[in-house]
Amino acid sequence: MTVTFELDGQSFTALNGGPNFKLNQAVSFMIECATQDELDYYWDKLSEGGDPESRQCGWLKDKFGLSWQVTPKILMDMIADSDTVKSQRAFEAMLYMRKLDIGAIERAFDG
Repeated sequence: MTVTFELDGQSFTALNGGPNFKLNQAVSFMIECATQDELDYYWDKLSEGGDPESRQCGWLKDKFGLSWQVTPKILMDMIADSDTVKSQRAFEAMLYMRKLDIGAIERAFDG
């Protein structure tokens, strides 16, 4: 059985592969969020009924076992910053979080 759906204008087709093909972290959806409120909204909705043990560094599994990355848009810019000391501080701050905290990552980045 296949299901076709659209997310943000992008078409996807999902296949029910039966018991031999289970979801894993090899496939995930990323949601880039502009604000903490937006990040909190998606994190709270998607993590509802999901696996609490899977929550790390902005990743979570929903109640169906699908992996999601709920990420601040600004994080990628910080990690790619030419000042490697600042980018490393932002990256390390993220490593200790479950749900990402934009303010805390920004404070780590700024030193």
